[in-house]
Amino acid sequence: MIEVESKIASNFINGDWYHADSSETQPVYNPATLEKITEVAYSGEAETKRAIEGAQTAFKEWSTMPARKRSRILYKAHQLLLNDVDRLAHILTMEQGKPLKEAKGEIKSAASFVLWYAEEANRMYGEWIPASQKGKRQLVIPHPVGVVGAITPWNFPASMITRKVAPALAAGCTVVLKPAPETPLSAMEIVKIFVKAGLPKGVLNLVTGDAKEIGNALLTNHNVRLITFTGSTEVGKHLMRESANHVKKLSLELGGHAPIIIFDDADLDLAVKLSLASKFRNAGQTCICANRLYVHESVKERFTEKLIEQVKQLKVGQGTRDDVDVGPLINEQAVDKVKGHLHDAVEKGAKLVYGGDSQNTSDLNGHFYHPTVVQGTTSEMRVMNEETFGPLLPIQTFKEDKEAIDAANDTNYGLAAYVFTDSLERSYQVMEQLEYGIVGINDVFPAVAEAPFGGIKESGIGKEGGHHGLHEFVEQKFVSIGSK
Repeated sequence: MIEVESKIASNFINGDWYHADSSETQPVYNPATLEKITEVAYSGEAETKRAIEGAQTAFKEWSTMPARKRSRILYKAHQLLLNDVDRLAHILTMEQGKPLKEAKGEIKSAASFVLWYAEEANRMYGEWIPASQKGKRQLVIPHPVGVVGAITPWNFPASMITRKVAPALAAGCTVVLKPAPETPLSAMEIVKIFVKAGLPKGVLNLVTGDAKEIGNALLTNHNVRLITFTGSTEVGKHLMRESANHVKKLSLELGGHAPIIIFDDADLDLAVKLSLASKFRNAGQTCICANRLYVHESVKERFTEKLIEQVKQLKVGQGTRDDVDVGPLINEQAVDKVKGHLHDAVEKGAKLVYGGDSQNTSDLNGHFYHPTVVQGTTSEMRVMNEETFGPLLPIQTFKEDKEAIDAANDTNYGLAAYVFTDSLERSYQVMEQLEYGIVGINDVFPAVAEAPFGGIKESGIGKEGGHHGLHEFVEQKFVSIGSK
């Protein structure tokens, strides 16, 4: 059992922990039990401004520190994360709800980003350009962008932080971090680990509280040169509009509406296994999880039968139990959205195959919803047009490849899409036609530290992960040297 103080000084500003100036607090609840875990600082503009000032002051020393020295700090933070997986996972499950086995996987994933950027810190190369005029020397020097405002979500409260913070620190930037109000405890623990690893004061700051005030303080302060955000498309658009006033750089990972296309030549056992893993991981609360399935009509019955057999085996409950597969949703509004999508689909002719409101576990007090499958969905239904962010899986059939590809592309989102086929030729054709930043072929777990992650269309701007993720935090300075 993890012991937590009743009130926590959750602001980390210029090397010290603080309560809010006003002494206001906001509660943090366990979504599986609805019990209050603790209260953290409810801060705003003033605290954020001080955090930015601390980050700006620290930037001069941190940005000029030898890359190898920054790298060593990140290497140590990576090891400290791995040494503390069990405790960190319990904290994550307590405030977010996901099963403990998933939480442990997330902590390890968070550590993998720190390791990758510990390595990449030493590979931020410049460029020598052959000159077109005699006597000239031309070079490009990468330079850290400056203070970064990082805004992270509640669904992956550890890995979404390190996926932003680690490349920023590796590049030589300093950071002001604003975590989601639902999951500030994981953010605090990660900050403590970086500090323990030797991070100088002011390099990484944390502010919890009023999202609007903190966000506006980051957007309007000219010392913040980059906003990196993971969250809804609506908020992303707001950040784009407001950041234009100061011409800030942006890195946005926004909403998704991921399709899975299952062709007639697919390995159905693999398709069932991975579709289920994608949809019901984190209770469906992932931006790249399957939100809609397109199954070839010739394999629909076999696929659905195999799928339901597996869905029935899923255990719903508190994430701290070893036998639990699906934890709670984050809040009551999330449950209501799943219900709304299901009722809309059924009213418009979809067939409820398994789950639904009547299947909910009555002996649990939290925000639970049983894994649910509907069949015969159409493009007019909300579930096929909106991101559900919950454990509802709709199945729609198709006859021709083009029909499935057109349906998959018929959305303003473009984050991730998945395809199941045993045809190499079809794989190439389909991956080229799908309008998504990420495409998985017989694979639904594309998020790894060494590869770029990010969407197109209204699903975002920029990339996280891989060497591409480091480039988001760097400006390219061109130097031209003449001769007499």
